[in-house]
Amino acid sequence: MKKLVLSIAILASGVSTYAITNNVSPETSINILMNEEFTEISVEELPSAITASVQKDFPTATVSKAFVNASGQYKLELTVDGNANTIYADKEGNWLEESAVK
Repeated sequence: MKKLVLSIAILASGVSTYAITNNVSPETSINILMNEEFTEISVEELPSAITASVQKDFPTATVSKAFVNASGQYKLELTVDGNANTIYADKEGNWLEESAVK
């Protein structure tokens, strides 16, 4: 009799595992598109409007590297008092927020 009760308990627990619902949530993917399509150019190739803006707004800065993308936006790596900073500008010399760079 004990074997019969034990067998029924084992079968009942085995069957009940199939009745448990599978709570798998659907996969959501988040795609982050980073604009890394800047190509390096020489500092001499910068438009005169950008070099004038750098001299006006950052008189102690030196442009260590310059990059341009397909939209005509420029990424400049400036060195100011030994600190490296990255700024963005359009071809007219207007400063851009990093979020506005396309």
